Amino acid sequence: MRPTRLTPLLAPLALLLLGACGGEGPAPDPPPAAEAPALRLHYLEIVTPEADATCAALEALHGVRFGAPEPALGNARTAPMRGGGRLGVRAPLRADEAPVVRPYLWTDDVAAAVPAAQAAGGALAMDATELPGLGRFALYVQGGIEFGLWGR
Repeated sequence: MRPTRLTPLLAPLALLLLGACGGEGPAPDPPPAAEAPALRLHYLEIVTPEADATCAALEALHGVRFGAPEPALGNARTAPMRGGGRLGVRAPLRADEAPVVRPYLWTDDVAAAVPAAQAAGGALAMDATELPGLGRFALYVQGGIEFGLWGR
């Protein structure tokens, strides 16, 4: 490309723009404080009448493989999530069970977390229940969203 009369003006303009933008793209987020609490998604449950089609689509899109149905998880088929935890897809267990995506957040003490969720305005949907070999879970509804607690 041949230089034009604008070429000498472009270099200072580019430097000005790079300076305004920091020259290296957006600034990275500051690292979290070591002692700052963080949420841990332990299990993400998808309930849908199209469980097999949902698993097939997620396998095709993300290259994961769902396992065989797990009776302890309502016959959910699960796949690992990056960073830990699992994603489970299952069909409704009752005729009146609506499709839902329900996050289960890890807690070290499910029994203590239930009253804390209620004190924060959550409505208990299922009290702490043991899943043999998997831990304990409870369900509550906050702002119309179903949440699970999973832990010990």
